[in-house]
Amino acid sequence: MEPSLARVDYLQVGVTAQKTMRLLPATGKKATQKVVVGDQDGVLTCFGIKKGEAVPVFKTLPGQKISRLELGGALNTPQEKIFVAIGSEVRGYTKRGKQFLSFETNLTESIKAMHISGADLFLCASYIYNHYCDCKDQHYFLSGDKINDVLCLPVDKVNCITPVLACQDRVLRVLQGSDLLYEVELPGPPTVLALSNGNGGDSGEEVVYGTSDGKLGLTQITGTKAIPRWEIGNEKKRGGILCIDSFDILGDGVKELLVGRDDGMIEIYNFESADDPVLRHDYALSESIASIQGGCVGKDGYDEILAATYSGWLTGLTTEPVHREGGSGEELKLSQEMQNKISSLRSELEQLQIKVLQEREKHQQSSHSSTAVSSVPAFSVNDKFTLNKDDASYSLILEVQTAIDNVLVQSDVPLDLLDVDKNSAVVSFSSCDSEPNSNFLLATYRCQANTTRLELKVRSIEGQYGTLQAYVTPRIQPKTCQVLQYQIKPLSLHQRTHSIDQDRPMNTLMLKGQFSFAEIHSWVVFCLPEVPEKTPAGECITFYFQNTFLGTQLESTYRKGEGYFKSDNISTISILKDVLSKEATKRKINLNISYDVNEETVRHTLKLIHPKLEYQQLLAKKVHLIDALRELQVHEGNVDFLLPKYRSILEEADQLLEEYKRQPAHLERLYGMITDLFIDKFKFKGTNVKTKVPLLLEILDGCDQDGLIAFFDAA
Repeated sequence: MEPSLARVDYLQVGVTAQKTMRLLPATGKKATQKVVVGDQDGVLTCFGIKKGEAVPVFKTLPGQKISRLELGGALNTPQEKIFVAIGSEVRGYTKRGKQFLSFETNLTESIKAMHISGADLFLCASYIYNHYCDCKDQHYFLSGDKINDVLCLPVDKVNCITPVLACQDRVLRVLQGSDLLYEVELPGPPTVLALSNGNGGDSGEEVVYGTSDGKLGLTQITGTKAIPRWEIGNEKKRGGILCIDSFDILGDGVKELLVGRDDGMIEIYNFESADDPVLRHDYALSESIASIQGGCVGKDGYDEILAATYSGWLTGLTTEPVHREGGSGEELKLSQEMQNKISSLRSELEQLQIKVLQEREKHQQSSHSSTAVSSVPAFSVNDKFTLNKDDASYSLILEVQTAIDNVLVQSDVPLDLLDVDKNSAVVSFSSCDSEPNSNFLLATYRCQANTTRLELKVRSIEGQYGTLQAYVTPRIQPKTCQVLQYQIKPLSLHQRTHSIDQDRPMNTLMLKGQFSFAEIHSWVVFCLPEVPEKTPAGECITFYFQNTFLGTQLESTYRKGEGYFKSDNISTISILKDVLSKEATKRKINLNISYDVNEETVRHTLKLIHPKLEYQQLLAKKVHLIDALRELQVHEGNVDFLLPKYRSILEEADQLLEEYKRQPAHLERLYGMITDLFIDKFKFKGTNVKTKVPLLLEILDGCDQDGLIAFFDAA
């Protein structure tokens, strides 16, 4: 049976961070639960719902932003003590709002993740994990990449403290004390962790994870290794996962998995069989879901899913029927309740309008006075710039706490803007003067009235690096704008991976010079995405990468005074050689550069490119035939006389046009990559072959793989 859920908007607080809303345990069997939420204004709000209205229990004064909120208490008792992370401090409150704890940690930066289990407190800053027991320092660990979330397996089930860190480099790190027990490789960067079924399952070892690229999985964390149980991909291309909870919303006696995503999607997964969960229901909100909880909030006896969105809305999806069946007396009573609510809302709205007019007049007078001080209204922007493995493009997601008026996008490097289905904004392009100003892209997105979230997609060209800027203007008075900058790196289409195929032919670039480990690491950070900015611990480090567009790979190993870079694509080595030597020159460091070029890698790369080239050429030919075939169809009245291959083009015309529109300049991009490969091959031999490029392009139009390889060999 499909769940019938009705949306209810309860209350709006300030902008909320990930995992900052919880439901307090119910006091009776069917009683409603209180909601506690912390926002970025530093206000902790606790409220309950009576007759559809939010009734406050307590509210703290504003301060530093609340980055995490957890419930705690003695083990095997109701978890009703409220703990919030503010900067590097943890504060504890009772369910009545009385502060009983103010613990200033020894962390030098703000707390990013927190977990509480009895007297044990697990805290993480960007790279640092700390474990405290009764506010006394116990264990410490320095992670190799940024920590996004932390969890501890239930002590009463596993009989030992087993913390699990979700790290940006697609790894779960399982700790024992201050030591790394083992690492668990994941298909994407994990953003959130939760105990399966809310308690870690029967063994207490089952952990559910959600990734920034929208994948969901469950792994069993045993004492010696991890056992993967199930994994769900992101076929529907939905947003990254920000929050997870377990709750029986369908009332079938088995807890469902509730998932909140950064594109506003709420999903309910049901365990129909003992194996993988099945998506049973989804519901779309217009902004990212920062926290999700299952419980009884609005009316006793009716369960619901409560979500806290980025802009601070607390929205419920309740099982309570919208239209109740009953006698005319009950209907009359309901309508009377509704009328009272509407009239109170109207009077509140009128008061707010009067207040707005008064404040506007006051602002006008003060801005024209001789002692006027310029004031720009502050607004919060939640942004995310990530590389998508599926289509080798970058997603730029901009979310503002108020409606967006327009977004201007500017780039000093060549970029393709790709179509995004979810976008309702109108885009217009301005002509650019790329020569004197290095201005290659100028586009404006004009948003519809209530748009608070905008998603853009861009594709870059490897070897061309610079800055993408987004100027965000919301619908507020006086007009103000925020500028956000994103680095387009020289090897921008490379993504971190756990391992590479060592049997492929490889080219090698070797660097030697008077540089420190930190200096060469900063150059690698400049060249490649997904590399932690903090210099790794130890004397030497190896990173593996894969090109999301071509599937070629790169291995980088470096230490103080030495760097080795191996790739099966000669163009990757060429880009690294140029950029690294330029960076070293800036710092006045002498580099001894040597390279070992394997001729076989050129053929290997061409074989990787060719299927994509063939597919895109065929797609372009089919698209160019569509208009002529449609004209024939109209003229002749039917298509029976056409060959089957032409009939299939007409049948698939809409899909072909859609795909072609989604991938502008795809063919030109492949031509550019083959041309670069040709030039780079001979550049390492000290030969300039740019005059032979027109002949190469003629051969490419023929799309003969053997002829292409022969041309590369003969030239």
